[in-house]
Amino acid sequence: MLGTSNVHPVIAVANLDAAKQFYTNILGLKPIMSNENSAMTLQSGDSKMLLYVSDYAGTNKATAATWQVDDVEAVIEELEKKDVTFEEYSDIEGIVMRGHVHVMGETEAAWFKDPDGNILCISNTI
Repeated sequence: MLGTSNVHPVIAVANLDAAKQFYTNILGLKPIMSNENSAMTLQSGDSKMLLYVSDYAGTNKATAATWQVDDVEAVIEELEKKDVTFEEYSDIEGIVMRGHVHVMGETEAAWFKDPDGNILCISNTI
């Protein structure tokens, strides 16, 4: 039933203005719709992402969204120029670290957080 429908991440944030600055100016997403100070929709490639204000912002301890990129290391370099800090999960079995890149077989990934602590990922695979 849902297998032919698009799916989009929905991320809780505490401060919509701070989130907008991070997701648009730092990550480069395009704002396409806003609902006062409570929610906004952003465009990323062919996908959309909804940010909404919630008291539960940043409480998820798992990855909230992943962007598939061609070159993980190049994206890391660009984001570091914008003061994005990367996480290290080197204690997970089977992961080999190469700088900030977590290598798992052919999959390369790197994680970082938004201003609310939501965990975001860039990876060469999904």
